[in-house]
Amino acid sequence: MRRLLHHYCKTMLLDSFLPLQTKSKDTTEGDSSSSSLTPQWKFDVFLSFRGEDTRYNFTDHLYNALLQRGINTFIDNDLARGEDISGELLKTIEDSRISVIVFSENYASSKWCLDELVKILECKESKKQLVWPIFYKVDPSDVRNQRGSFGEAIVQHEHKFKDDIEKVNRWRVALSKAADLSGSHFFDGYESKFIHEVVEEISVKVLRRTYLNVAKHPVGIQRRHQCVEELLGVGENDVRMVGIWGIGGIGKTTLAKAIYNSNADKFEASYFMYNVREHSTMVGGLVQLQQSFLSEIMGKKTLAVVNVDRGINVIKERVRNKKVLLILDDVNQLDQLNNLAGGCDWFGSGSRIIITTRDKHLLDVHQVHSIYEVEGLDFDEALELLSWNAFKRNVPLDDYMELAEHAVNNAQRLPLALTILGSHLCGRSIEKWKAALESYKRVPNKDIQGILKISYDGLDYSEKEVFLDIACFLKGRNMDYVKQILESCDLDPVIGIEVLKEKALITITKWSHGIEIIWMHDFLEELGKEIVHQESPTEPGKRSRLWFHEDVYHVLTENTGTDQVKGIMIRLPRREVICLSDKCFSNMKNLKFFINCNASLSGDVDHLPNELRFLDWPGCHLQSLPFNSNRKKLDVLNMPYSLIRQLGEGFKICNI
Repeated sequence: MRRLLHHYCKTMLLDSFLPLQTKSKDTTEGDSSSSSLTPQWKFDVFLSFRGEDTRYNFTDHLYNALLQRGINTFIDNDLARGEDISGELLKTIEDSRISVIVFSENYASSKWCLDELVKILECKESKKQLVWPIFYKVDPSDVRNQRGSFGEAIVQHEHKFKDDIEKVNRWRVALSKAADLSGSHFFDGYESKFIHEVVEEISVKVLRRTYLNVAKHPVGIQRRHQCVEELLGVGENDVRMVGIWGIGGIGKTTLAKAIYNSNADKFEASYFMYNVREHSTMVGGLVQLQQSFLSEIMGKKTLAVVNVDRGINVIKERVRNKKVLLILDDVNQLDQLNNLAGGCDWFGSGSRIIITTRDKHLLDVHQVHSIYEVEGLDFDEALELLSWNAFKRNVPLDDYMELAEHAVNNAQRLPLALTILGSHLCGRSIEKWKAALESYKRVPNKDIQGILKISYDGLDYSEKEVFLDIACFLKGRNMDYVKQILESCDLDPVIGIEVLKEKALITITKWSHGIEIIWMHDFLEELGKEIVHQESPTEPGKRSRLWFHEDVYHVLTENTGTDQVKGIMIRLPRREVICLSDKCFSNMKNLKFFINCNASLSGDVDHLPNELRFLDWPGCHLQSLPFNSNRKKLDVLNMPYSLIRQLGEGFKICNI
């Protein structure tokens, strides 16, 4: 056994945060994401400061504290400066998400600093950047009204630049505007404590303005985006709930992400709540969703939510005076809306709540009067999306035009299907295109799941195994956790995951702290589970993978497992006890991994399969591991809070 894990690898369920990209009109080979609807920041923070005042003390300490917090910060440490601010430095200001201005006693005496300030405020207006003034041992009113050292500096500039008084006036206006912005004041006390508080506040701003990854080829998004914007009416003072409704795979979540990216900076707080349907079915689901919402809105402050009723009260109390953008993604039950966004009176003036769902009736019952129905792509859009994925350009190659048009019709102009089909057919010969299209004809009524299965059928054995494991067990899991399981089962996670990603069968998303998550669309998850179900439609113990709680309960309590079972995951809709049969594992000779997410297991177990590679069983009630003989294949053992007292011969001593 190569390693023992002592802490639980938890499921992480957030997307990667990358800028939204728009399509290119260039018909040459390239990528559709050549231009951007939202800024792509090179730096999180640009520091503007008077070097003689704070370079070697306050600003240096602030800079290092920002870096230690993981905030990418630019500081100009080039002491040699010319008469005019450099174009390179101006570009750096443009490429920074937030500008932090350290107003110190002699800030205004520097023409360079004042030019920086003017540029920073220009970017605030034109690029919607954030500006954070820090008044370091100066009075904000002196900055605003140019009194004291600030007044003396401006008078000197008026004498020096009497032939360009407009420049000085721009500096005056910039100082007044900057002093009116919300920021931080320091006069005396502990600088380290003050810097810590500033960094925490800036960290919240940075995380809040992180952009969501919309789509590699966002064809057709702009038109739909504009329609939803008209319904939202951002900037008006009423509170609105807007529904985005359509079938699965039509692009509801993609559209909602685009809306979030273009509007998040217009609100005091914003939050994109992913996959409400799936998360709400987990133990403590709605409470956890309430907690996450509050933590994000309140700047990562821990707020205890013990039950949904308490959560409702806390949300209403903390949010009713805030202008909030909240997106509830994939809602399918009324109680989800009632507990997360019960009414417009929960939120402050100007707030917007967007709900994506497949169920229009749900929106009607919740009195969501503004509803946008997402329709399929028109033919030209569908052909372009297929082309980007199949040919890496926005139109098909000449010889493939007719085949591509047939493929568009077979995919019913559904973005998900077009993306997967295009990726599957990328680089293939005309003969293989024809063969694939011929196989589509055998799919009853061109069922979307049947069409998607064509891509699955094109995988080799190990890639199919990786796909099925992700669909049945590992969707939404931390990448490191996924790799551990796949490696322990003698699969190559690097190649397998890369192939699935290239074929658009999975996506890799990143949480705000850089944690990578495996994700796949519901249709693909359902496809994988249906493939496994068809291995033995009537007897779950003869299937390769068990995940549905009723099937797992039946197999473990009735001892109906067979040597076909390779993996088991127990995830119950509510916490309960399962009494194991003493021989429940005896016939599952090829069981490679066993994951218990939330069940309380009891009963004696007299055997664990020797093929077992990955055992994730927090709170295990057994006092020893009942292997019959060979345990050398056990690779990962994760059993915190268990009653294990003896591992048996061949195991290293460790704390469990």
